Amino acid sequence: MAPSLARAVGVARTLKTAARNLALGRDDALPVTPELSGGPSHKVDADIPVDIGCIKVFRAESFPESGPSPWLDQPDARDIIERRLARREITPRQAEICRYWEANGYYVLRGAIDPDTIDEAWAAYEAAIVRGEVTLGAEKAAEDDPHPGRYLNPHLKVEELDQLLRHPVLVNFSSMVLGRPAIPFQTIASHKGSQQSEHSDSIHMTTYPLGYLAACWIAMEDIHADAGPLVYYPGTHRLPYLFSHDVGISTDDFRERGYSAYSEHYEPAIKNEIAEHGAKPAHFTARKGDVLFWHANLLHGGSARADMQRSRKALVHHYFAEGCVCYHDLSASTSAVHGPVESLPTCGASSPDIKVRNQIAR
Repeated sequence: MAPSLARAVGVARTLKTAARNLALGRDDALPVTPELSGGPSHKVDADIPVDIGCIKVFRAESFPESGPSPWLDQPDARDIIERRLARREITPRQAEICRYWEANGYYVLRGAIDPDTIDEAWAAYEAAIVRGEVTLGAEKAAEDDPHPGRYLNPHLKVEELDQLLRHPVLVNFSSMVLGRPAIPFQTIASHKGSQQSEHSDSIHMTTYPLGYLAACWIAMEDIHADAGPLVYYPGTHRLPYLFSHDVGISTDDFRERGYSAYSEHYEPAIKNEIAEHGAKPAHFTARKGDVLFWHANLLHGGSARADMQRSRKALVHHYFAEGCVCYHDLSASTSAVHGPVESLPTCGASSPDIKVRNQIAR
């Protein structure tokens, strides 16, 4: 599809979604934050300023403990919701969603994406596979597993998936719960259940200040209970964040042993947290177009696949908030948004002291 035509189709779909939501009396996806101001920058909005160019190792322990926390993570979040509702900054429906998010760390929007958009996006992905633009590994979970493996960031190859990543329902909802404009960050496409062990996204995609990441899982078909649906643990977003240094994974350990260190140290620690706090699992047996949004620290994973023949076509999207640093604690690396360390500003380049900046410039 030509880019101009694809954009026109995307606009038409956006209008269709808005009209459908209005007809259904839904206002859950309306924005409550400013419009995105042109993408990420190196400016960090935190109570304790940091100069991103001065960070030597991108791990959680390299950053100070600093707020502000996302508005729905704050101790008086319930009062803030009521004040915003009273000032008509949010609607009664949005206030209901925010209360639920604050208590549970997730929210399900049924039928959030219309079937035509879902079908068109997945068909474009399959076509890219056929053309050889996207190559999938087998990742067999068993001998009778017929489905290919996952693919990271397919939106970089398939324009229809990029449009879905930027869908106003998804971006606006993420902006609402983050309290800042949400920046589309990463996608994962899958034909089958991942059976991935429970985890928090924050060890993989970390933010400074903490908590400014939101994720969503889009059902690209009806999901059967035997297909290994997404499993999540309501309320676990309130547990302490666990990072690499908390479970004994050093930068050298991960560099040399990769995910073996992760599976030996982090995964058992998370299972222990779930058991200690008596967290109860919930499963997302979704219909096509349903979307599950979750908090940066909500524990989740892929449940066991009872029937290997069943597919579980899905897209996962991640968004981080404008004004924060996004990095990868586990691999101790900067995010693709900020690029390699060499592309960051020289240490001190953002100093408010003009003399310091002039010295650097010389």
